Amino acid sequence: MYKYDQYDQAIVDARVDEFRDQVRRRLAGQITEDQFKPLRLKNGLYLQLHAYMLRVAIPYGTLNGKQMRMLGHIARKYDRGYGHFTTRQNIQYNWIKLQDAPDILADLATVEMHAIQTSGESIRNLSSDQYAGAAADEIADPRPWAELLRQATTFHPEFSYLPRKFKIAVTAADEDRAAIRLHDIGLKLVRNAAGELGFEVYIGGGMGRTPFVAPLIRPFLPAANLFSYLEAALRVWNRNGRRDNIHKQRIKILVHDLGQEEFTRQVEAEWQHILGNASDVPLVEVERIATHFAPPPFETGLSDAIDRRDPDFALWVDQNVKPHKAPGYAIVNISLKPVGGIPGDVSAEQIDVIADLAERYSFDELRATHAQNIVLPHVRKRDLYELWTALADAGLATPNLDLISDIIACPGLDYCSLANARSIPVAQKIADRFADLGRQRELGELKLKISGCINACGHHHAGHIGILGVDRKGTENYQLLLGGSGAEDASLGKITGPGFNEDGIVDAVERVTDKYLAVRHEGERFLDTYRRVGFEPFKEAIYG
Repeated sequence: MYKYDQYDQAIVDARVDEFRDQVRRRLAGQITEDQFKPLRLKNGLYLQLHAYMLRVAIPYGTLNGKQMRMLGHIARKYDRGYGHFTTRQNIQYNWIKLQDAPDILADLATVEMHAIQTSGESIRNLSSDQYAGAAADEIADPRPWAELLRQATTFHPEFSYLPRKFKIAVTAADEDRAAIRLHDIGLKLVRNAAGELGFEVYIGGGMGRTPFVAPLIRPFLPAANLFSYLEAALRVWNRNGRRDNIHKQRIKILVHDLGQEEFTRQVEAEWQHILGNASDVPLVEVERIATHFAPPPFETGLSDAIDRRDPDFALWVDQNVKPHKAPGYAIVNISLKPVGGIPGDVSAEQIDVIADLAERYSFDELRATHAQNIVLPHVRKRDLYELWTALADAGLATPNLDLISDIIACPGLDYCSLANARSIPVAQKIADRFADLGRQRELGELKLKISGCINACGHHHAGHIGILGVDRKGTENYQLLLGGSGAEDASLGKITGPGFNEDGIVDAVERVTDKYLAVRHEGERFLDTYRRVGFEPFKEAIYG
């Protein structure tokens, strides 16, 4: 994984000192909240319903045990003993005191972490495939390119004062685990007929108030020209994007208004102009960054056999363990979705356990996922049982990856000042309703996602089943959506009809799953069945 050089550390340390002075002036009343707001947002600090919330960056979801342990220390010392992993592969703390924020950033800086690019109108934390560098189906590790973009765009004037926030995701596999087509820019590493490395470039995706699936803007961009092409896209957006209406400022609106063909024409023209000014990052710098992502020293000659005599362990392996590119190794998913728990929440003690296990079993490497779980990317298969036992002792061995109880949910109205409705109680009630693991496995892959408002931090548009909380005349109301996907078959969910109260939405979800079981063909996922039979049979089942 990437290690700071003297420039990285100097940038982060200087930012801490700068923010410490800004907080001092705010607490002394020398600057107003309106003056302070853009300063704190540049450092990941939000003012929420009950307290300040700090969002910490985990670039492309990768961190080590020491960094993970620091996250536990912050939860224990400055929060209420837990953290919340988000859908942007970050972690946030919901009970921060303003006077403590500079000390937290200083602590983070000691382990090469920060809160830059986690909020405000700038490029947000770059995300990637949580299995990057380990996946059996990738053509190359996409994280060096994500790191390149992180370095090139941090504090770059063209990328720092944007009309709205901007999100980029990078992947390198046909199975899209990073939801690239629901980002402002999605990048997929590919090879052309000559075997040269490049990118498919998707621009104009996103969720929120006006969701769009990003169109393919360029089927092959030479990898060496990645930065200049993205700069061209940003210039076109900066030149033409709306700044008079906050709801129409995202690049997805511009792509939609201009149309795919005209937007592509403008980007290509701007790119040709930039190419003449040699703005791309030198390949020697790309090669330097790539050395930080060399594969760990995998052992050879390991057996692929797994002793499955313990049925509970076998169940966990079947559900939470994925293929690795190295023989004798596996990718382990740690679910942060126990029945009755809060999706994405993890205690300081559990954070410490995960850090210990990463150091012991996974070459000191961890991944945060956009589905609010944790991955140990490089585990020997012969260590799986011992690892599972330790996870079970810590309450971290729930075998429900990609099942209906593996719910993505934003913090909702329990914490967020933007929310219209609570997400957490709905997620807990649905998990309780489907608590029987046999029932969950009968339903199979079913991705359920909940947002407490139209901003869609819970990715409800991309759920096979999505739930959106709205305010209906002062009452929390929940709309049900069907048919979304954030994968390579990206699609947006469709609202079924009138909304429900908290208990009613749980009943509606159950009616949907009952209908699925009644009409599915053998081997079909929920999404497959929905796409085959269409919307109406499910709507009839919901509303009778």
